[in-house]
Amino acid sequence: MFLTEKQLAVLNFIRDFIRDRGISPTLDEMSQYFGVSKITVYEHVSALEKKGALRKTRNLARSIELVEPPAGPGRRTLEVRGRIAAGSAIEAVDNPETISLDDLAPAGDAYLLRVVGDSMIKAHICDGDLVVVQPADAARDGDIVVALLPDASTGGVKATLKRFFQEADAIRLQPENDSLKPLRVRQVQVQGRVVGVVRAKV
Repeated sequence: MFLTEKQLAVLNFIRDFIRDRGISPTLDEMSQYFGVSKITVYEHVSALEKKGALRKTRNLARSIELVEPPAGPGRRTLEVRGRIAAGSAIEAVDNPETISLDDLAPAGDAYLLRVVGDSMIKAHICDGDLVVVQPADAARDGDIVVALLPDASTGGVKATLKRFFQEADAIRLQPENDSLKPLRVRQVQVQGRVVGVVRAKV
C-alpha cells in the first residue's frame, strides 16, 4: 500500500488511538493532535479509505476501522534498488529486487529504497520502511532527499536520507530525530526526493 508521509502519520495515530483506548478517534481529536483543520483531516481519512487502509460508517463519530490490505493479482511493481541509511551514511550498493504495490501514485521512473536506521522517525519513516523516491538532482528546503556524500575511506560515495536545507555557506542535511545532529557539507549530490512511504504492516 502506498501512503504519503501525512497519510501514514494519520493512519499511525488512528492505529495507536484504537490500541490504547479501544475506540477510534473523532475528526476533532485528530485535528487537535495534528494542529490542522477538520477539513484537512477529513481529506486524509477519505484518501486512506479510498486506498483501502480503513473503513468508516457515515455520520458516526467513532466508526473508523483499520483494514488489512488485500493480496491479489494485477498489482503494479516497482524496483527496490537497495538500502538507504537513516542514521550514519552507508555504502551505496545496488541490489535490485521488485515489490508489488497497489494504488501507487508516482509514475515513470520512481523506485524504492528500504530504510536502515531511525534518524527520520519524526517524519514517520522507520527502520525497515520503504521510501518511494522520485529521481531528481535538485531539492527545495525541507524536502526529504536521497543524498550522496563522498566516502574518504573507500574513495566512493555513501548515501543517506535526510531533510535538505541550503544555508549561506553550507548544505544542512537534517535528521528527524532529536538525539541526532545535522550534517553540514559544502557539496552534496541529490539523487532523488522522497514522495511517499510504504509500510508492509501498520
